[in-house]
Amino acid sequence: MVGKLPGTDKTWRDILREPAWRRTGKTPDYRFSLANERTFLAWIRTSLALLAGAVAVDQLAPNIAPTPVRLVLCVLLALVGAGLAALSYRRWGQMEAAMRNDQALPFSRVMLFMTIVVAVAAFAFAVLILVAR
Repeated sequence: MVGKLPGTDKTWRDILREPAWRRTGKTPDYRFSLANERTFLAWIRTSLALLAGAVAVDQLAPNIAPTPVRLVLCVLLALVGAGLAALSYRRWGQMEAAMRNDQALPFSRVMLFMTIVVAVAAFAFAVLILVAR
């Protein structure tokens, strides 16, 4: 049948339509949904900042560390940025689902993880800047 994905009975429209959790519970106050969306966008901005930092270190500070060390740091920053982008969407959906179903908002260790990552990166770059001088 035309429009069906190979090996399934679903179309792209089925895949891209609203998630199942959106069809449950009741619609929350729009102010809470918009606040959740702003938080999602803040996480995306943080993800973009990590990616920009990775590119900046690689392209604008080639003498900050030996090439293998610099590349490892840049790849790690880029991977954390990509992971944060994916996690931010997942967390946004979890928050929306909890609000729709009058449940407690879920706890996440992502904020602790990001705090540790940024602190370790700041320390590593501070050491590299001191050593490079």
